[in-house]
Amino acid sequence: MKLMNTSQPKIVLCEMTETGIESLQSYSPFCLKVHRALGATGLDYSSKRGTPRDFADLNPLQQLPVLIVGEDEVIADSTTIVARIEQLSTARGGPSLLPRDPRARAEAWLWEDHADRALNGYLVASRWADDRNWPLVRDTYFKGAPWFVKKVIVPKIRRRVIAALVARDFLRAGETALWDDFRRVLDLLEARAPLEGFWVENDSPTVADIAIFGQLHGLRTPLTAAQGRELSLRPALVDYLDRVDEATFPGRTKVARAGGLTATRGHDMTAAPACPSPIPTHAQA
Repeated sequence: MKLMNTSQPKIVLCEMTETGIESLQSYSPFCLKVHRALGATGLDYSSKRGTPRDFADLNPLQQLPVLIVGEDEVIADSTTIVARIEQLSTARGGPSLLPRDPRARAEAWLWEDHADRALNGYLVASRWADDRNWPLVRDTYFKGAPWFVKKVIVPKIRRRVIAALVARDFLRAGETALWDDFRRVLDLLEARAPLEGFWVENDSPTVADIAIFGQLHGLRTPLTAAQGRELSLRPALVDYLDRVDEATFPGRTKVARAGGLTATRGHDMTAAPACPSPIPTHAQA
């Protein structure tokens, strides 16, 4: 039996401020992804929280997360960080975040990329473009900011974010089309979600799981109530996310499964919806 080398360099995760939600270490899906990669591998780390500007000396792009390994290794970009976590874990004989099979490994990285690029747009739109969610999102994100920032700067930031969503083709056709597409994507993910195990490998989470989780789990908060409810109507997907939650958060209280919806039914795409959709459809709009 190969024994694990328990020695590791000091690891510090520079990230956004606390959420106050047990299972959501960060409102940033990319910081959350890194948290769960560290949790899945069992690496010891500490967290240093602040705003992107607070860490501008580490990342001139003023983007978080940033990982500090040892005394002077600074890594930005969540995908690059996760790849480094994989190296650190396997070097000490710890769990791997990648399948052994080369084709499965490629698929895991493709899903990681899809989550970061495609699924992220729906999370950003839910928080910044949905007028129902925006007041709570604004008050949560900019709590404690000076009145001038809240009244003048924040609306400008929101307009820039919405313009970027249009440029990314999420809002180009308008909000109704966006949420129709959101439901379609959730239905496809529901049909693809494994009824046991994880997205690419059955026995342990990979980079695919932590990236998908980072984006979709961020919808399951009071900030995006309607989108979270829409997600809750896909039981196979919900069960899958709960499994990832438990596997990547050491010490997490076991997730209680809600009654009434089953993962088996979740894969029946012809089944009648269990309850009305909380997001207007074309017919309802």
